[in-house]
Amino acid sequence: MSSLRFPLAPEPDDLTREKGRLLFAGTVDFVKGVVAMSGLPPADRVEVCFAGRSNVGKSSLINALTGRKTLARASNTPGRTQEINYFALGTQRYLVDLPGYGYAEAPVAVVEKWQALLRSYLQGRQTLRRAFVLVDTRHGIKAVDKEILTLLDRSAVTFQVVMTKADKVNAATRAENTAQVQEALKKHPAAYPEIIVTSSEKGEGIETLRAVIATLE
Repeated sequence: MSSLRFPLAPEPDDLTREKGRLLFAGTVDFVKGVVAMSGLPPADRVEVCFAGRSNVGKSSLINALTGRKTLARASNTPGRTQEINYFALGTQRYLVDLPGYGYAEAPVAVVEKWQALLRSYLQGRQTLRRAFVLVDTRHGIKAVDKEILTLLDRSAVTFQVVMTKADKVNAATRAENTAQVQEALKKHPAAYPEIIVTSSEKGEGIETLRAVIATLE
């Protein structure tokens, strides 16, 4: 895969893996849910955010990363999570859970409000080091994903694709949809040139993602 422009992220070395383990083995606390820029906590540490269309498996991934089964609450109703949720990883990092986009069942006014807040957050948060955009391995990048990728480009926020639910497809579908994601990312200048493939149920890619977050400065 190394010849591809967007290869799969390699396994972390022992030192980096341990750094990631220690970060997520420490205290992980819910800080607050934010509904306006004025409610953001102090920008006193590095933060990363997670974005993804509704029901892509974002809550499950956050719970798998932190080893807490109910830290992030999952919902089967698109658009139900209507806050920017902040979690503190000790005193070193903020992990930020953005509202799921797509909003298939949300009112138009809610959609407009959250699109505006999302734009403001992405463009105005100086301590945001990376956005992780979750893409369902079963489907690849869809039209609704392209909107957030374009917004990240315009906001000059480095983003990295994390493919979820890799255990739900066979090898052929996995390879096909990974190739589709790799091709789509070539159009996005803000894309970080590695893809992380994960399964929250099987634990695949979790150590890699932890290590990436732990080493961001």
